[in-house]
Amino acid sequence: MPQNTKTAAEIIGKVFPCLDHGFVRLVDYMGSDEAVVQAARVSYGEGTKKLREDRGLIRYLMRHQHTTPFEMVEYKFHCKMPIFVARQWIRHRTASVNEYSLRYSKAINEFYLPESETLNLQSAANKQGRSTEAVDVELQKQILEIIKAGTDQAWQDYEKLEATGLSRELARINLPLSLYTEWYWKIDLHNLLHFLKLRLDEHAQYEIRVYAQAIAEIIKIVTPIVWEAFEDYILKAQTFSKDELILLAQMLKFTPESTEPLPVFEDSGLSKREVEEFIEKLNSMKRLRDH
Repeated sequence: MPQNTKTAAEIIGKVFPCLDHGFVRLVDYMGSDEAVVQAARVSYGEGTKKLREDRGLIRYLMRHQHTTPFEMVEYKFHCKMPIFVARQWIRHRTASVNEYSLRYSKAINEFYLPESETLNLQSAANKQGRSTEAVDVELQKQILEIIKAGTDQAWQDYEKLEATGLSRELARINLPLSLYTEWYWKIDLHNLLHFLKLRLDEHAQYEIRVYAQAIAEIIKIVTPIVWEAFEDYILKAQTFSKDELILLAQMLKFTPESTEPLPVFEDSGLSKREVEEFIEKLNSMKRLRDH
């Protein structure tokens, strides 16, 4: 079981820095590991006496995807992020959000400027993401200069429009997606874990992954037993399709002395993309074993 030196009360209001100007901080929370257990025992009644420890019950619930007890715990965060990160984040609709309004308040002169080492070329395989190929140093400088010049100009134009007396809801329209925004975000633990499953994935955009990592650190402190079960059964687990399971069964039967040939991917019924994903799952399992 994970051991944390900090308590939930100690991190209320603590700033977890993200990117160059962003952060996540826990404003409030309702419930804990005990709240999950309490809710489950109301539902399951006498049957849960067989699971004598709270940890055992939480792991049972996570393992069998009994999600309602996890909805009894809620988190409220104050988050500050670039607008393009917020637009990805808001796709997780099972939350309550109140965002800083640029119709009501003046924008703040803070724009996200990527770190040089995060500048990678477009992926050929994944149309919505970076490759692992870094941009060369000279080009890095040019890119960062272009981004910085663009945000400087956008801010100057915004201030000029504000000075004319133009309404803020119109003065803001040329501000770029790199501008920072902030919001209060309240979500139950079940849906928060779904958010983390997607946004901690190595294929998620780097910038939103940074925020997911900060939130994960908070969850580990407030609900450590739930986090342990989530890591074991969801985050670091793998699922396989029917065709993949058939392929795995064939691979497990193979020994160096066996006359049976190795499984042929072409005859597996899997598409080229599915084969690539299957191999990546096997590689992930190998990395976990060797860790």
